[in-house]
Amino acid sequence: MPTQIRPATPADIPLILAFIRELADYEKMLPEVCATEDQLRATLFAHQPVAHCVLAFSSVVPPPDAPGGVPGAAPALQPAGFAIYFFNYSTFLAKPGLYLEDLFVKPTFRGAGLGKALLLHLAKIANDRGCGRMEWAVLDWNQPAIDFYKLLGAVAKDEWTIFRLTGAALQQYA
Repeated sequence: MPTQIRPATPADIPLILAFIRELADYEKMLPEVCATEDQLRATLFAHQPVAHCVLAFSSVVPPPDAPGGVPGAAPALQPAGFAIYFFNYSTFLAKPGLYLEDLFVKPTFRGAGLGKALLLHLAKIANDRGCGRMEWAVLDWNQPAIDFYKLLGAVAKDEWTIFRLTGAALQQYA
């Protein structure tokens, strides 16, 4: 299945938000999504963006009997997935790191290597930027993702517990 991975542009903001909502729905967290197109524009496409997004497209051949389907038609690239990442810093390594915030591949495109292609694309970015590591978190119930990451050589850091301040708890310290 031919694929294309490219950096997102401001014109892609509606697609990015749609992917965020699809991911949240998959993770059973849709009510937590409060991101808007304006917020994405301000954080992903500002003069100094705080995060970056890449989009994956994959070829799909519409059946000849589908609307717009033409026998022998060339495959059309369709939005298939995305990844949002940002750079952090490791004091122990004294190097930047790449943190993968979200990676999502639409269910109809899973199993075709898109998740791996997105991760390899980000690994190249991390290497090109001199990063000492690439990290991400995965929900403990998402066994297919855990198995996939382990197959790629990723190591679970089970000795760490993530803590988070958000909402009122964060604002009380402002």
